[in-house]
Amino acid sequence: MDAMDLGDVVVRRAREPESDALVGIDAVAVEGDAHRRASIGKWCRDGLVLVAEDASGLLGYCVVEYTFFEQGFVTMLMVAPAARGRGVGRRLLDAVAASCTSPKLFTSTNVSNQPMQRLLLRAGWSPVGLLHGLDEGDPELFYLCGR
Repeated sequence: MDAMDLGDVVVRRAREPESDALVGIDAVAVEGDAHRRASIGKWCRDGLVLVAEDASGLLGYCVVEYTFFEQGFVTMLMVAPAARGRGVGRRLLDAVAASCTSPKLFTSTNVSNQPMQRLLLRAGWSPVGLLHGLDEGDPELFYLCGR
């Protein structure tokens, strides 16, 4: 994917030097999570990141890997706190679905993450399984893209 213009928001492949800017919009990385910062850098180096931006700058990013039973898996979807509720997450999910190179595309979220669950359902994803044991007391709910 080179770039997809979605109104005032453009979704495109991230460039490696943008990892510092992505850290700046990632709520977990901003709080000082060194592992998240390192992951963002690796994802950018490996070319796995799509970003959403408008004239004001980066609004969010999405990471897709193909290590989940050789199927696409949205490892991370992050929208800058100031850009939430503007359709950025949906635009990133739609772009990822359109560019996925495997027959199936999955993602997961904690049962406690109601906003992400609502976004996935609105975007046409279906719940397909529940996994206990990753985050104590907060099971992981898996979804399949309905593209």
